[in-house]
Amino acid sequence: MNIGRIGVIFRRELASYFATPIASVFLVIFLLLSGAFTFYLGGFFLRGQADLLPFFDFHPWLYVVLIPALAMRLWAEERKSGTIELLLTMPVTMGEAVIGKFLAAWCFTGLALILTFPMWVTVNILGEPDNGVILAGYVGSWLMAGGFLAIGSCMSALTKSQVIAFVVSAVVCLAFILSGFPLILDFFSGWTPHMILSIISSFSFLTHFQSISKGVLDLRDLVYFVSLIVFWLFATAILIDMKKAE
Repeated sequence: MNIGRIGVIFRRELASYFATPIASVFLVIFLLLSGAFTFYLGGFFLRGQADLLPFFDFHPWLYVVLIPALAMRLWAEERKSGTIELLLTMPVTMGEAVIGKFLAAWCFTGLALILTFPMWVTVNILGEPDNGVILAGYVGSWLMAGGFLAIGSCMSALTKSQVIAFVVSAVVCLAFILSGFPLILDFFSGWTPHMILSIISSFSFLTHFQSISKGVLDLRDLVYFVSLIVFWLFATAILIDMKKAE
């Protein structure tokens, strides 16, 4: 694994976002929706509390639509246009290409989060929030975005169609969000042991993200997101290697 070669793929991929309208469209939609959800659906001013919980509470639901839309082009477009063969003729390994493209998309989502800083400024003007909790919320949101992106990358490697990659990614990401909800648990509760139910519930993005967004940086939550990212990126590399001749 060579950091320099990963950096080349990273810069190439990141530059491609800004060479097309993708960057501006994604950033504008994310900022508009996050603001609208926070102030109108989240009742930011009506709550009378100096925190950003209404802001972070809607991130999983925003990501389940926006992140698959960002990730669907990672490999599907490369396979459809045939540029994946050109990419793989470069002196880079499969793992380096997967990591480089993922890091570019992850840093791009990080930029989207950074551009929401006026929210942080606003809440500090209106009151005296616990900025450590807010910082933890940003870290948790970025880690969750990484999890969604890793899943989206794997689904993008499955098909040449960006539309199919988007739909499948959104469904899988939604399943990970809802895995801790009664809607999912009730389906398994009648015929599976309690231990299995606990495992299914532990896969929920919401369980781990909400813990971090409240300022609790538990090692188990960090390990969950890192393990999730590593697993899906590993699966992406395997799928691309299997389908590169198609």
